Amino acid sequence: MNRPERVLVVLPAYNEAANIGRLVERIDQAMSGARLDYRIVAVDDGSTDGTSDILEHYAGLLPLEVCRHTRNQGLGVTIRDGLLRAAELVRNDEVVVTMDADESHAPGLIPRMLQMVREGHDLVIASRYVAGARVCGVPLPRRFLSFAASWLFRAIFRIPGVRDYTCGYRVYSSELLKRAVDLYGRDLVQETGFQCMVEVLLKLRRLRPIVGEAPLILRYDMKRSSSKMQVVKTIRRTIALSAHSLFPQRQNPAV
Repeated sequence: MNRPERVLVVLPAYNEAANIGRLVERIDQAMSGARLDYRIVAVDDGSTDGTSDILEHYAGLLPLEVCRHTRNQGLGVTIRDGLLRAAELVRNDEVVVTMDADESHAPGLIPRMLQMVREGHDLVIASRYVAGARVCGVPLPRRFLSFAASWLFRAIFRIPGVRDYTCGYRVYSSELLKRAVDLYGRDLVQETGFQCMVEVLLKLRRLRPIVGEAPLILRYDMKRSSSKMQVVKTIRRTIALSAHSLFPQRQNPAV
């Protein structure tokens, strides 16, 4: 019998002590239930609430590697470091998953997204804008931001198969991720905030990936920690990212 495909799960975490232990256990249950080999790469972005201690505890029990920033650097840097580490570890028959560490993303969706990769997709996004998706407990300003970003990027930077440009719950084929890292290196993610997920998609356009979406049930009501998103700053940076993508010669790099 062939070894089952391995799933590498990248978890960017900042002050998620209230959620991270339960999430890691749920990932283990979902992967065990689907009979999938897996490894978690958790990147602790300078947490001060005990997140790192909880991750180190589970590293002794489960296939979990902990990378730690000595100071908080933002989601973009954390996602970048997680993806670069995953690109070093991933093999040809594997996939890389990114998901939030606050329990709003259900690990049980991973096998369904993996099946879509098996069917030929290079990238699968857990989407709030396809049939079967549900959103529970998300504050109105954040729902508006997500919807506006979806509308804006579909109008200006259309990527076939993509409606949800901002969701961080994604499954990348090993081939796509390695090609992206070979092309961009550490510049794959230059934005520091939540708009980094849009940035990654816009850069992947150059590789012409086949992208699909799976219906996400976003359980914001499961969160036991406060949101880290600064809505006004994220809107401002997303607009700046759009302008830079449209007129790269006229803009300064993100700082």
